Amino acid sequence: MCDVTRDTPVRKLRFSTLRALSDLLDPQHTWRSVATDISGASGEARYSQQHIRRFEAVVLQGKSPTMEMLFDWGTTDCTVGDLVEILLRHQLLAAVSVLLPDHSSCHASAGSSGASGSTLQYEAAARPSEACPEISRPAVMEPDSTGPEENTWSGTEAGFYTFTHRELTVMTGGWDDRPVKDGGCLLGTGGFGVVFRGSMGGTEVAVKKLNPMDDSSLEDLRTQFNQEIQTLRSLKHENLVSMVGFSSDGEHLCLVYEFMPGGSLLERLACADGASALSWLSRCCISAGAARGLQYLHQNNHIHRDVKSGNILLDEDLVPKISDFGLTRASASHTCSTVMTGRIVGTTAYMAPEALRGEITPKSDVFSFGVVLLEILSGLPPVDESRDPKLLMEMKDEIEDEELSLEDFVDGKMQGWQMEEVERMYDVASQCLCEKKNKRPTITENIPLIRSQAKLTFFSTSICSLFSTISSRGFLQLE
Repeated sequence: MCDVTRDTPVRKLRFSTLRALSDLLDPQHTWRSVATDISGASGEARYSQQHIRRFEAVVLQGKSPTMEMLFDWGTTDCTVGDLVEILLRHQLLAAVSVLLPDHSSCHASAGSSGASGSTLQYEAAARPSEACPEISRPAVMEPDSTGPEENTWSGTEAGFYTFTHRELTVMTGGWDDRPVKDGGCLLGTGGFGVVFRGSMGGTEVAVKKLNPMDDSSLEDLRTQFNQEIQTLRSLKHENLVSMVGFSSDGEHLCLVYEFMPGGSLLERLACADGASALSWLSRCCISAGAARGLQYLHQNNHIHRDVKSGNILLDEDLVPKISDFGLTRASASHTCSTVMTGRIVGTTAYMAPEALRGEITPKSDVFSFGVVLLEILSGLPPVDESRDPKLLMEMKDEIEDEELSLEDFVDGKMQGWQMEEVERMYDVASQCLCEKKNKRPTITENIPLIRSQAKLTFFSTSICSLFSTISSRGFLQLE
């Protein structure tokens, strides 16, 4: 049974319905006329020719441009009624019948002797019984006294779901705000919300409930919400966190991600909850992985704008994944170049001088990455009110002025490091932290240096381990 009405949000349409629409609109590029008729919040066309070309490009990936367009538009508050009005203006009655089989115009068309054969054929193919078939969905949790409807989240594409607020409430144990270590579901809090651990059919996920910051509005929050969905739907990389889905029908906007059991790099460097200190080899591999994730963003014309250790998450194998894309800026011109903004956003302890002036550039991400490298080397937080200097980036000046030695700067808990290797990473960090952005390397130029450092460290560590094993077994006779 099809339960779609004119008030149903487009984002909540079932995959089978979206597929039926794409079967009608993909041929002859009919979807283009729909896309060009969609208006944005300002009343102007939402999609430019550049957007249209982006949707066309997904065909090469085996995807439907109609579905990609509807996924994108669905992140706004558009409804089936909005979509139907556009379809009617273009006489796409077969598509209307997929959404609203009982719509009067569909019956009028079916009974009209002037209807084209192709239209009638499409309408026959889109009968209600076939347009909205029941699809199997995974169960969130075992049914309880609250009723089986809590196990009905809908998938909009492979591995991507829309959840109701009620479903997320069940998944997070009623938003249990006790820390995980105390038996609750609270993973942490940040500037844009609270993160809970949830259970999705036996799979752990992280659920971020968004809250507006003191100096931002609900509209700003929704913009960040939509931006994160857009970014993580279009960009996939082993060093970017994966999004599972989202919810927007409750009091709070919510985002659902893969669960990262290693926590954040910030927490791990601080040895939070009794965690062991990261070895030098692990830190080199983490820095290389984070650099690759940032390179992928820049190559795809995205500037993160909030690179920091708290936004670098670790999986069970300490593979780093960049997260929190609410501030990410995608270039409309498809070039990753400098633009200006009237709103200064980001985390001050990581911000480049030009970023504090509202200048958005990939080199600002590089500057922030330089601060992360200092954290990796020292194990110190980026800012400490009880420390002099308070900002970690300012300690670089003390090292260069020989007021602080690099050896004293290195994390005393870190094992397996050699001064020559530490100096090389510090040199990379220093280049990233140049005051003048034009003198900073790109993240692509940094990667070979960091990757070679990781390989060299792995090689030297392996050799030392081998000799240690041989010696302990008595195979190595020393003169």
